Amino acid sequence: LRDVEIINTELILADIEQLSKKIEKLTKETKANQKGAKESLELANSLLDHLNKGLAASSYPEKESEIYQALIKELRLLSAKEVIYGANVDENGISEDNDYVKALKEYAKKNDHEVIKLCAKIEEELVGLSDEESREFLSSLGVNESGLDQIIRTAFTKLGLISYFTAGVVEVRSWTIKKGWKAPKAASVIHNDFEKGFIKAEVISYEDYIQYKGENGA
Repeated sequence: LRDVEIINTELILADIEQLSKKIEKLTKETKANQKGAKESLELANSLLDHLNKGLAASSYPEKESEIYQALIKELRLLSAKEVIYGANVDENGISEDNDYVKALKEYAKKNDHEVIKLCAKIEEELVGLSDEESREFLSSLGVNESGLDQIIRTAFTKLGLISYFTAGVVEVRSWTIKKGWKAPKAASVIHNDFEKGFIKAEVISYEDYIQYKGENGA
C-alpha cells in the first residue's frame, strides 16, 4: 500500500502544479470578463482544494460536469485517469480478502479506483483448460470468474465501453464502442461508409441468442 500511496501522491502533486498555473491564467481571464472564465475558475479552485486533500481528480464529485470535462481534456491531469489495481494473492486469498487487500480496497474507494484480486498461479493453470473445465475449477475455489476476465470487464466499465457482435456464415466478430452510441455511430467502427449510408439494424440480445440457440430461434 505504501508504494501505491507514494505513486498517487506524486501524480497528485504534479496535477496541483499544473492546475495552479491554469488558475493563474483563468484569474486574468476572469478579470478581463472573458466568456466562461469565471465558471471555469470556480471549478478549478474547487478541484485544487480536492487535490490538496490528497484525493485524486478521479474522485472529484463534479467530474461529470461539462466544465470539468473540458478542463481535464485540456490539462490531461494524471490523477484523473481511471485506475485498476491488481492484487496478486495466494490460492487461499481468492475467496477471502486478507488484510493487505482490505487496506488496498479501502484506499482505492477514496479515489474511485478499482481493485481486482487474482492469483497468478491459478491464472496460469486456467490457460490449459476448456471453458467448462475453467468454470468447474473456479467454482471449486469459490469464485465465478478468472482474474483476467475481471480485469477486462472492469476496464470496459471504467472506460464506458461495450461490445457488439456481427455474425455471418464464415466469421463472427466483436466490435468495441462507447456505451450510449446510437446504431449508425456504432456501425462506423466497421466502416465509415456504414454510418453515412445507415438504414437500419437488426439486433438480438446476447441472452436471447443463447436462450433460443442462435439467430433463427431468436
